[in-house]
Amino acid sequence: MNVKIQGGGGGTYANTGSCTGVVTYLQHEDLERIRQGQQAEPFFNQYRDFVSPKEVTYKIDHNRAQLHKTDAKFFVITVSPSEKELAAMGASPEEQARAMKEYIRKDIIPAYAENFNKGLQADNIEYYAKIHYTRTGERLNDMHAHIIVSRKDRANKLKLSPKTNHRGTAKGAVRGGFDRTDFFRKCERCFDVRMNYNREIKESFEYLNAIKNGTTAEIRQQAIKAVQHEAAREASKEIGKKVTRKIVKGMGGMGL
Repeated sequence: MNVKIQGGGGGTYANTGSCTGVVTYLQHEDLERIRQGQQAEPFFNQYRDFVSPKEVTYKIDHNRAQLHKTDAKFFVITVSPSEKELAAMGASPEEQARAMKEYIRKDIIPAYAENFNKGLQADNIEYYAKIHYTRTGERLNDMHAHIIVSRKDRANKLKLSPKTNHRGTAKGAVRGGFDRTDFFRKCERCFDVRMNYNREIKESFEYLNAIKNGTTAEIRQQAIKAVQHEAAREASKEIGKKVTRKIVKGMGGMGL
């Protein structure tokens, strides 16, 4: 599961001004879907399955009390399942989309809120999400979701930044924090539980993060885990084969 937190700079996810650019960008699939006789995928939030682009823009742009001109006004969380993960989410695009909405509402947003260490819940987060079905590239089925999250909580009182570098601060001018690594772990763990997904070590966040960013010792540790996991899986397969042979042999002895 690839989960990214984006926002900043001068490109698509520029976030110090209005969210109009991002909202417009996220509608790029709509016209093509309509041309193909399919329904355009609407924006949704925690409780509503349809929110108009106009309302999304208004809500995000008017939820910025006490933010300075150069402050981030929103962030974008992108949730991109692998092909194997999509298969676990359902047999059809419709089933996968329903599973994605449930995953965002019941796992992603609650984990996001909790990770600020301010006693927040999903209800406190002002967000609007949209599902996309395709990207340019080799994969035809590449369903993913983008979530526009306000910098302020829903009550327009607390400043919430998932890009802050302090973690778990209990004292001082800034309290709370946001541990992005912990957030990504939670997103993966919740997905595996909800979708009953048997994740291999080499596709886990811990493994991929260690390979990309870890020390030599951390990379070695993950490599050992991967070998042990593969050995255990092969042993389990062999045991299963032996049990099956015994059952078949026993049935033959019964004259079946």
